Amino acid sequence: MLGEARTCEAVVTSRMITCCVRGHSMTDAIKVAVRIRPLNKQELDAGHSFAWNVQGNTLNANDSRDAKYTLDHIFGPEWTTRQIYEVATKGLLDKVISGFNSTVFAYGQTSSGKTFTMRGSDQEQGLIPLAVREIFELLNGCQDREFLLRVSYMELYNEEVNDLLAPQNTKLPVHESKEQGVYVCGLREDIVTCPEAVLSLLAEGEANRHIGATKMNDTSSRSHTVFRMVVESRMRDAEGSDAAAILVSTLTLVDLAGSERVAKTGAEGIRMKEGTAINKSLLTLGNVINKLSEGALSTGGHIPYRDSKLTRILQPSLGGNAKTAIICAMTPAACHVEESHSTLRFACRAKRVVNNAVVNEVLSDAAVLKRQAKEIEELKKRLEGSGMSAEVVGQIGHLRGQLLRSEQENELMRIKLEEEKQEREKAQKQVEVARKMMFEGGPSREDLVASAKRNNRRETWCPGGKAGWAAPPGAGVLTAAGPGPH
Repeated sequence: MLGEARTCEAVVTSRMITCCVRGHSMTDAIKVAVRIRPLNKQELDAGHSFAWNVQGNTLNANDSRDAKYTLDHIFGPEWTTRQIYEVATKGLLDKVISGFNSTVFAYGQTSSGKTFTMRGSDQEQGLIPLAVREIFELLNGCQDREFLLRVSYMELYNEEVNDLLAPQNTKLPVHESKEQGVYVCGLREDIVTCPEAVLSLLAEGEANRHIGATKMNDTSSRSHTVFRMVVESRMRDAEGSDAAAILVSTLTLVDLAGSERVAKTGAEGIRMKEGTAINKSLLTLGNVINKLSEGALSTGGHIPYRDSKLTRILQPSLGGNAKTAIICAMTPAACHVEESHSTLRFACRAKRVVNNAVVNEVLSDAAVLKRQAKEIEELKKRLEGSGMSAEVVGQIGHLRGQLLRSEQENELMRIKLEEEKQEREKAQKQVEVARKMMFEGGPSREDLVASAKRNNRRETWCPGGKAGWAAPPGAGVLTAAGPGPH
């Protein structure tokens, strides 16, 4: 492992280039599964029945012959979380180790089993702790690479981003940059070296999460949570152009709060305000999924990521650079059939969303130049003893062009830095001259007193003023027709 366990802030190193490895991209639709929980005690006591018919990966309501939903996986009440993990999400972790971003999130109405699926219970581990342990097992099996892991844990409560690992950090802003993409400014990150450290941080964060009781759930999540593991890796004792290449990927695990109906939850006051914010962000998520499923990303249509902080933060996972799986949790009770239909419609739309995940590499300028030079040499070797095809000639020309552009960019950066240095030195000299004049060659005390007496009468300057109001030298006069001549 790289580094030691400590708290850190994410930093962007200047002149580092994030790129995708040629030939290492994966275009794939979001994988969507449905988990149907058993009827709970409240539903059984009320006499509600199991209202859905499942056949393979297709299900429909018992009272409807028309509405059938076909998804990647449908897990009935008999499935354990471990089994769901093995089938639906485990494969994403291999991609994380290989440099691909991956995301798993649970969606569904309140009290449908989302938090149980993601976090688990004392009796059954959820997807998050299972993924944490799996990640470390995979890392320990990679003897040719060394790794650095950072974790963060945030919640979105009433459309505000709070840091669950540093509860004093609230209302954090969401920004975007070319280097980092979409990120939360000021979010604490901890470097971790073992699964126990991660699980301890998860428990710490969970204790700070907003929960509350409603008629449908005594421990209802009142916020969305986003848990992230950033995995950095590089070759051990590597030589050559790739030695400085670092793979940086992110595993994002999201537990969404459930959509609510006030008539069923009995929410009032603060609970009603929380429910309104939850529904608003989930509505935006639905709108984003709907637009993406209609192909808005490829046709240049507007996608409302910015309408909610939730979709803003999840933007890379929705139609972006990530492998994504969604677990849609639903209750089978007849009294919630309408809400379950809504969840399944969301699931079917999400299944049509296509992401384009790429291997994320961070390279220094020097590493980029070395890699390009190495590729040119490899192409030259391929030409030895064989005829030069048009394809190879084109590849060499392309690489030479890239190499030239990189060298030009480096030279421009060097010139810019030199100019900035000269400007700083010039400004420093001006400060020194001004300081010297002030303390050595400034006006006498008598001159200052006389000047103060002359200026005792207040004098006002106003742009465009009448005669007798003197404007400062060089000042333009503003009139109704615009600025006067200078």
